[in-house]
Amino acid sequence: MNVLYFDCFSGASGDMILGALIDAGVPLEEIRRSLGSLSIDRETVWTERVTRAGVSATKFCVRGENPAPSHPAPSHHSHRTLSDIYALIDGSSLSASGKDRAKSMFARLGEVEGAIHGTPPGEVHLHEVGSLDSIVDIVSAVFALETLGADRIVSSPLNVGSGTIRCAHGVYPVPAPATIRLLEGAPIYSGAQCVELVTPTGALLITNYATEFGPIPAMRVKHIGYGAGSRDLEGMPNVLRVLIGEADSTAPSRSVVVIEAEIDDMNPQIFGVVMDRLLAEGALDVFYTSIQMKKNRPGTLLSVIAAPSLRERLTGTIFRETTTIGVRYREMTRECLDRETVTVTTAFGPVRVKVARRDGEILNASPEFDDCVHLAERSGRSVKDVQAAATKAWLDRQR
Repeated sequence: MNVLYFDCFSGASGDMILGALIDAGVPLEEIRRSLGSLSIDRETVWTERVTRAGVSATKFCVRGENPAPSHPAPSHHSHRTLSDIYALIDGSSLSASGKDRAKSMFARLGEVEGAIHGTPPGEVHLHEVGSLDSIVDIVSAVFALETLGADRIVSSPLNVGSGTIRCAHGVYPVPAPATIRLLEGAPIYSGAQCVELVTPTGALLITNYATEFGPIPAMRVKHIGYGAGSRDLEGMPNVLRVLIGEADSTAPSRSVVVIEAEIDDMNPQIFGVVMDRLLAEGALDVFYTSIQMKKNRPGTLLSVIAAPSLRERLTGTIFRETTTIGVRYREMTRECLDRETVTVTTAFGPVRVKVARRDGEILNASPEFDDCVHLAERSGRSVKDVQAAATKAWLDRQR
């Protein structure tokens, strides 16, 4: 499985993402070809090698508004409507699915801007993100990520910066209104830098492509890319790092999220249903613990362990199916033994045995309980007898 990781320790913008992907190996010439007749000529897009706080990185550059005669731009080049932008995207050389994806991102932006300004999405005039360089950034990023074909895209929490920024409508706090709307549901934080570090274009791309957020996943890195931003920050390189490689299935550590909810007023019959539904939706484990709550009321603590990417879905299920009014969660790292299943033959019939290893050493072997129950019922013997027979068959096999 191919894995791509966006390391947004210094924010994210369209040019930083493109610079990092090019630095990691996506050819600039192929990106130029993907732009097709997108109102630009070949020399409008180029890269520069720059240094940010001692880190060498690729700066992706676009030479402003330069409409070709066959594609007249609106009278205000940086104030385009969605239909204007869709026409430009149709003029690119993206695949049909790539064009659809680029349009869907701008449609999402139109919804966000419309909600902020109280305007229907189709009537919204996009300002900064409607400029040609932002359109080029998004079309180019769609092409680059389609070319890389990563099976799994993960992002770190995003450093959004702090302070204020001047936009088309005035001075706003960082993150700007559109940016923070686009980042809803994604983990963010403010570093010490009093500048805008995540732009609307960066937020749009990261949240559209990343299916999970968290630390670097277990992987064998093959390509590393650094994309430069426009600033020189004190004490921190203004770069976005991309790591590309193969998922490492042998790594013992895995990131998981632990979701907890306290319940004290629910029909006990519902607990089993909740457990079944959470497990069916992909939870790795679900369990209940008796606890003492406020005013000495007895209660139940629901604990769910799952992949970080499932947190939002499972949280929704907890709120929908239980009476809790709040959940808490934390991300943790767990270590699992390597596991395989082998089948042994007993006098009662075949039994599957779960075998667990660490660094090749067998540490545990356990007969599959359901198999033992089935054979016990069929033979009229106790489950303990079948388990003992399966364990002996396993041990005999190891001699």
